[in-house]
Amino acid sequence: MNFGDILDKWEINNEVYDKDAESTGKQISAQDKRRRLKNKRPEAELDIHGQTRDEAERSLEKFFAESREKGFEKILIIHGKGNHSEGEPVLKRLVMDFLERCPFAGESGKGKSSAGGEGATWVLLK
Repeated sequence: MNFGDILDKWEINNEVYDKDAESTGKQISAQDKRRRLKNKRPEAELDIHGQTRDEAERSLEKFFAESREKGFEKILIIHGKGNHSEGEPVLKRLVMDFLERCPFAGESGKGKSSAGGEGATWVLLK
């Protein structure tokens, strides 16, 4: 393992990336860019706990529009685990449905345990 490999591994583990590599023209593969984005900390968060379905829908629309306008690459939606919902978690399902319809919502996944775990969803913006 050479120094470059060690540095790459450290950057991934510490959720940072080499911005200078992009500015110097160093080729970054699509796979490396995707890995960097997935490991990146969200640039903005939206907490929709306690909102009704309609309120949450409006909040999501506004949040996505503003996040895209600001050029964010990764965002976090905190919807809760659904402990107060009967049956399936209402807000979590609303978020999943919204992401399927949203033209600039890319890949998504559950938040890290330190960022809400099952009660949060990160999204990469297109």
